[in-house]
Amino acid sequence: MKILSPKSTFFLKRIFPAIWFGFIVIFLMVTLFAESKNNNEDIMMIFITAVFMAAIGYSLMKNLVFDLMDEVHDEGSSLLFKNKGKSVWVNWADIKNVSYAIVVNPPRVTLSLRCKTEFGEEISFSPPARLIPFKKNKDILDPIDRIDRAKGN
Repeated sequence: MKILSPKSTFFLKRIFPAIWFGFIVIFLMVTLFAESKNNNEDIMMIFITAVFMAAIGYSLMKNLVFDLMDEVHDEGSSLLFKNKGKSVWVNWADIKNVSYAIVVNPPRVTLSLRCKTEFGEEISFSPPARLIPFKKNKDILDPIDRIDRAKGN
């Protein structure tokens, strides 16, 4: 059984958002309660900046990080996906399309499935990190070839 997802997924999904939103709260508290003389315009601008940073951060994390699987294992004849204590097995033949994006951070592999699973019809995960960031991961290219063979291409 080969692991196709990095150990950093836990950090990306749970620790980094806490740091991001914690930083925003601390930034807001320190600037609002500083001993300097703040006028109403400064306070409003600080509040708007904090809300903007939180909204942009949440929308980026929602679209790029929160939907990633916690763990992905290559079981030989299928893939095992684990997320939030639940597990789903997907056979190679049940995967209809693979999208592998290396230019986003974190890199992502999205599998479109023929049937709906507990995690939906699309399952995304991040491949293990590479030394050269924009080079395709050989650990992901092999399963892509196996999916093509299972489809009969």
